[in-house]
Amino acid sequence: MNIIIPMAGMGKRMRPHTLTVPKPLIPVAGKPIVQRLVEDIAHTTDEKIDNIAFVVGRFGKEVEDMLVGIAAKLGAKGHICYQDEPLGTAHAIMCAKDYVTGPTIIAFADTLFKTNLKIDTTIDGIIWVNKVENWKMFGVVEMNADGYITNFVEKPDHYVSDLAIIGVYYVKDGDLLRNEMQYLLDNNIREKGEYQLTNALESMKQKGYRFSPGKVDEWLDCGNKDATVYTNQRVLELKKDTETLISPSAKLINSVVIEPCYIGEGAVIENAVIGPHASIGKNAVVKNALIRNSIVQQSVSITDKCIANSMVGSFAVISGTPDDLSVSDYSTMA
Repeated sequence: MNIIIPMAGMGKRMRPHTLTVPKPLIPVAGKPIVQRLVEDIAHTTDEKIDNIAFVVGRFGKEVEDMLVGIAAKLGAKGHICYQDEPLGTAHAIMCAKDYVTGPTIIAFADTLFKTNLKIDTTIDGIIWVNKVENWKMFGVVEMNADGYITNFVEKPDHYVSDLAIIGVYYVKDGDLLRNEMQYLLDNNIREKGEYQLTNALESMKQKGYRFSPGKVDEWLDCGNKDATVYTNQRVLELKKDTETLISPSAKLINSVVIEPCYIGEGAVIENAVIGPHASIGKNAVVKNALIRNSIVQQSVSITDKCIANSMVGSFAVISGTPDDLSVSDYSTMA
């Protein structure tokens, strides 16, 4: 089994948090979004994961080494592939075409999900979907009476379905998918100016390939600050019984932690109330503060502050009056 993770986007909706780090490496409950994504995917299959290909921009060696390390933790070989132009989903996947072979999972790195579904490797393909109210904002699928997907519609202007494609796909025959996407590129077949994965899937469907919907129990978005803070809240709730969320090396001095919370290694919490639903990164220092429903990244200093529904980037220094914050790395507020 191979996994392709397209993640080369600039993450403009997450600025200022993506000015110094790519969005998929923003931590949620103490782990980068992309790490939680591949761990969630790994739970959907009993097959050995051989390769994980990360399609990235020019993020630098430190980021690339981190991604290879994430793959290694799952017993897979990590590969770094580059997408230098944003030319669509099919183009992004084809930047890792050497690994689109055999059984393949594709997952776009701006979403997390919870599902008990196990991949049935005998079927042709699975497209994970979730029922939504605002279906005009998503690509959706139509289904027939037998439960197979019959149509893909990108952001419909009238109702055809409320089953939104969440950005996670499985195909049994990765080689066929690669050939279909190569045909799009070779013949400059674009939709809205870009090479679309759904066009390749449609061609496969017309040739007899049958796609089944994969239903998720919960779909968590990481597209903007408020959505990511909410996702952090839900992941803390979901992982509180299966992960060690408070590091033994964190120092809690005259402080109260209202769980679930994540507190990273080396963090110092003094005269503070943390939680519920707060994530405090490693080596952060929090004094005389109240922090709830927020993501505070590594090596942050927060003093005399009450914050909620906030994201604070690494190495920021903050003190003063209460706020709902969205503060980038290395900022200073007083």
